[in-house]
Amino acid sequence: MRVLFTHNNFPAQFRHLCEHLGRTPGNSVVFATRNPRPEWSIPGVVKAVFEPDGPSSGESYAPAARMEESVRHGVGMLRLCHKLRAEGFVPDLIVGHSGWGQTLFLRDAFPEVPFLGYFEWYYDADGEETLFDGRPRSAGERAPLRLRNTAILHDLVSCTAGITPTRWQKAQFPQEFHSKLTRLHDGINTRYFAPAEEGPLPPEALELPDTDLTGATELVTYCSRGLEPYRGFPQFYESLPAILDARPGCHVLIVGEDRVCYSPTLPDNGSYKDLMRGKVAVDESRVHFTGPLPYGLYRQVLQASTVHVYLTWPFVLSWSFLEALSCGCLVVGSDTAPVREVLVHERNGLLTDFRSPAAIAQSVITGLEHREDLAPLRTAARQTILDDYCLSKSLPAQLDLMTKLVQAGANTSNPKGTP
Repeated sequence: MRVLFTHNNFPAQFRHLCEHLGRTPGNSVVFATRNPRPEWSIPGVVKAVFEPDGPSSGESYAPAARMEESVRHGVGMLRLCHKLRAEGFVPDLIVGHSGWGQTLFLRDAFPEVPFLGYFEWYYDADGEETLFDGRPRSAGERAPLRLRNTAILHDLVSCTAGITPTRWQKAQFPQEFHSKLTRLHDGINTRYFAPAEEGPLPPEALELPDTDLTGATELVTYCSRGLEPYRGFPQFYESLPAILDARPGCHVLIVGEDRVCYSPTLPDNGSYKDLMRGKVAVDESRVHFTGPLPYGLYRQVLQASTVHVYLTWPFVLSWSFLEALSCGCLVVGSDTAPVREVLVHERNGLLTDFRSPAAIAQSVITGLEHREDLAPLRTAARQTILDDYCLSKSLPAQLDLMTKLVQAGANTSNPKGTP
């Protein structure tokens, strides 16, 4: 099978698919991305870097600025596709993440090739995500939100089929496109993200640089790509004084980069981490910011966790949440729609009020005080991932869908080669 993947990042949601296809004889895989880092590679996968077309004018009509950026991405990707075709590579299937615009003109480059779109989120000016902070949006704010869907709507029309990772995320897309969309998660590697063989790792077993866990008997963990409001970082940080006061042996590990991925930026590109540290006094000898961690150390943190906290707005569900469940963590999760799809209160975790630092603190304290009694929740958490999100089930389902699309498009005769 010849497959062209595209995602601004590499390999992102397509890691497992690319690893499988790259090591399977007979496949030819090209990944078009904006990530040029040569150290990020997958055996058997050719990485092709594209650039948005031309410099940004800087003079766009503000509500349409993101649309202009999408078109620039689309034209840059189109140029790369023409180059691949000229070199003899015509894919059997294109798999592309919809949202940045690079998938806009794929049909112009490869009109005969089935296109499987990965649809992560649909923006709604009246949706739960937009209004979660309780602030009504003005007409000037609503218009850019609606326009963020322009490239996505083009892809919904042009794709042969689409996948979206959760039922909640699928429900955000217009009903008239649901027949094209399959709920299919990219999958969690449950062999890798598993509980430690001898039970939860003791804090002293963690090999974290510049992190002194002396005296730690309990670990509260929090992991996020960015320390920001969309992932409840301010509320979590505000909950810490009560947790630390109630549990003298408790230490807190905060894993993630001090940046914004989804939330509004602060004035002068300020840091939410610095903002909260200046606002809330905690015992900093027991609260540790590790920064982003390599997979091995990140897994150790999950395996050592006494209580893991995952908070999110009604938005895209994080891999870290599912990986924590797969490791058998006792998860305190926000009582928000994407979390409720997976976590059932007192069955495989504990739900708490996203907006209330006091409620978050009490849920964590309950988890720490009653961790032995709540051990069955850890077992049930892992079983949830094994049943519904395990890579051993997700990967075959993805490959089956891809094969069916290729077979359905095989009637078109065209020359094909390898890059």
